[in-house]
Amino acid sequence: MPHEAISVFDMFKIGVGPSSSHTLGPWRAAMRCVDTIKAKGGLDQVLSITVLLYGSLAKTGKGHGTDIAVMLGLCGEDPVTIDVNSITPKIQQIQSVQQLTLGGEHTIRFVLPDHLQFLFNETMPFHPNGLSFLIELKNGEHWSETYYSIGGGFVVKEGEDKNAQQQVDLPFPVNTADDLLHWCMKTGMSVNEVVMENEQAWRSEEATRSGVLNIWNTMRDCIYRGCHTKGELPGGLQVRRRAFDLNKKLIQQNTYTDYSSWIEAIRKGGHDFKYILDWVSCFALAVNEENASFGRVVTAPTNGAAGVIPAVLQYFIAFCDGLDDEKIIRFLLTASEIGCIFKKGATISAAMGGCQAEIGVSSAMAAAALTESLGGTQRQTLMAAEIAMEHHLGLTCDPIGGLVQVPCIERNTMGAIKAITASQLALQSSPDYAKVSLDKVIKTMWDTALDMSSKYKETADGGLAIHIPISLPEC
Repeated sequence: MPHEAISVFDMFKIGVGPSSSHTLGPWRAAMRCVDTIKAKGGLDQVLSITVLLYGSLAKTGKGHGTDIAVMLGLCGEDPVTIDVNSITPKIQQIQSVQQLTLGGEHTIRFVLPDHLQFLFNETMPFHPNGLSFLIELKNGEHWSETYYSIGGGFVVKEGEDKNAQQQVDLPFPVNTADDLLHWCMKTGMSVNEVVMENEQAWRSEEATRSGVLNIWNTMRDCIYRGCHTKGELPGGLQVRRRAFDLNKKLIQQNTYTDYSSWIEAIRKGGHDFKYILDWVSCFALAVNEENASFGRVVTAPTNGAAGVIPAVLQYFIAFCDGLDDEKIIRFLLTASEIGCIFKKGATISAAMGGCQAEIGVSSAMAAAALTESLGGTQRQTLMAAEIAMEHHLGLTCDPIGGLVQVPCIERNTMGAIKAITASQLALQSSPDYAKVSLDKVIKTMWDTALDMSSKYKETADGGLAIHIPISLPEC
């Protein structure tokens, strides 16, 4: 049976908030469009570019920074390396002079809203997150490029033949949870060991380890930065950051100077249940407050759900003796494989499946990773993922004002807590008596996504988004 090869670095991408599907995806689509123009004859031949945003990208694009992402991508800025403090002045410059420098090389006229249009009532058939680039050349020729941001920063170009793309033959191909369990049982390897073997189809084991630690370092820095930044989130909702005050309250009089001494200060507070619960919430809040502020985050597997896995991993580090590079690598490898299975069997896009596809999937990923890290068997690991998703089924995506703030930030704390609870349930249970398999819950999630009204799929047309009276300023 054909299998889709997805790497740990596909599931975990370093980028800029607030959304993987509405910010990172469109950003990468714009960069790909620039590369195509270069290949077709050069940027200096372009007279103008008009960008059309469809469906969910249009309806919540302002709050998610889709317009900002597209402009930066057209300018050739890289979301992995851009100085996040430079984003606002760069956009202000484009708006002020009504020009952008295509690919950092060729200046063209770019006037908002003429050259970047939000088509609120039009949706592309393939996916709700569609965007088109209409390119006009100096010789009068016109052509277009259409892309779909399908969740988690993944981008698909219309008309692109997936079979023509580079294929990777994995030693242990996995499409389903049953496939993964088959290889684990046949080889005796744990989930993370199977993943590491597969990753060597792309690169050396040393390169994978180094890359995964870089992913963790980005998560770690995001948590630490979020816990030490106060103020109000951008966007007009006037949401106050909470991680700063919560960190200050929990740390009490303990002093520290960096991340390592901060972890030691946290551990001095003991292992009281409420104390640990507050810290897990604090970790998740910190990441998603950074995400909402156009900070640097890791899709895990999306930006909207970026706080769940870092929060659970930070819990493992601070309270379960997990501060060890090898343990961190194993945790993230296991988490990534669960995310891959959900992407293949259902979706990780809230525009396709509601928030069950983001918070639900991230919670399942974290639950599985924590379970294996705490000594769970392969079957208990998959059981934990199933339990976590089972209790997120039907979760809608209804961002107020189209912003990834309410209820999104708090949902990350709930997803993290559910992941820890699911892990504990699995560790104290026998999978032999489980009534629901991970594959069955993934199928159920996809069926639920297909049945779910579009107004609950990241459109801000239903749920809390229409029942909370707010007045946002024009962006």
